[in-house]
Amino acid sequence: MQWKLSIFSLLLFLSGIKACAQQGSDAVAGPDTLWQRKSSLERVERMRSRWNRIFPSQLVVQNAGNMGVVSAGVGWSYGCRRQWETALLAGFIPRHQSDCAKMTMTLKQNYMPWRIALGDRWHFEPLRFGLYVNTVFGEQFWGEQPHRYPANYYGFSTRYRLNVCLGSQLHFLIPSGRNRSAFERVGLFYEVSTCDLYFRSKVLGGNLSWSDILGLSLGIALQL
Repeated sequence: MQWKLSIFSLLLFLSGIKACAQQGSDAVAGPDTLWQRKSSLERVERMRSRWNRIFPSQLVVQNAGNMGVVSAGVGWSYGCRRQWETALLAGFIPRHQSDCAKMTMTLKQNYMPWRIALGDRWHFEPLRFGLYVNTVFGEQFWGEQPHRYPANYYGFSTRYRLNVCLGSQLHFLIPSGRNRSAFERVGLFYEVSTCDLYFRSKVLGGNLSWSDILGLSLGIALQL
């Protein structure tokens, strides 16, 4: 019994020495070392904040809208009320009567000025305004008019299209808890859109109705 007490006393003594040494080290280090530690933590926090801004905050899936039968990609929502959204989408156009299927790429900017609360978990954005530029990959599409055509024969590019859209969006906030999913909320939206080429044809007196140049698109946005 006495040897157990002796060992226990020795361990307490060694622990006390270690604690005193640690306190002495901190005291010797002084304010400069403590400031360096604080500065290092602040740098890590700044890097983490920058990475969070760069990392996408949305997964977006959309059909139609002059982007292809279906488009999917990532997005970023920002602003004091997340009223701004930027998305980068890749789309797919089936072959149909062409030689092969085609891929599209779209860069899109949305703005939602108002948000209406519909209870605790539902929010409605009555106006969703967007501008986007998209392109179709393929040798038959060109950005500048080929030399085989007379000068100024085509006044537009067949590769790039400027689009405008108007719509609405409904949000559902996912409940938090132990079994919470990776997503914070789900957004369901619709858009009515047209492109510069269709609008140009309408303005220049083409025999086109508004239903010919406007298209309906549906989509879902998952907020991370």
